[in-house]
Amino acid sequence: MKRNGSAIWQGDLKTGKGRLSTQSGVLSEAQYGFNTRFEDGPGTNPEELIGAAHAGCFSMALSNVLGEQGLTADRIETTATVTLDKAEGGFAITAVHLEVTATIPGTDDATFQKAAETAKVNCPVSKLLTAEVSMTATLA
Repeated sequence: MKRNGSAIWQGDLKTGKGRLSTQSGVLSEAQYGFNTRFEDGPGTNPEELIGAAHAGCFSMALSNVLGEQGLTADRIETTATVTLDKAEGGFAITAVHLEVTATIPGTDDATFQKAAETAKVNCPVSKLLTAEVSMTATLA
């Protein structure tokens, strides 16, 4: 299975503008640029897209791990915070922190923590990222 996203960039780094699109069409020429990445301009940026992808992937992975244990979550809510830091030679994504809160009938915190850790390690997006991936898991 292959999926794709695409970008078009026009201009220099600080004043240029870009557009991002996805194969599914969910994103269709979504605006991004220096001001959306390093300031508070309207539009998106690669880091928040990585965060959304990681949060979605992790939530599905956790659902799978729970299902293997005969458990079904009523709700899994995940936020992935992606850190972009100035590094030698430019910028680097240095960390991702997963904040997950789940409502899972019939389980306890120890079971949930183990399932969340297994999902974090085995989520395909976690495997892709070379940055440190940390997590806070809360059973609601």
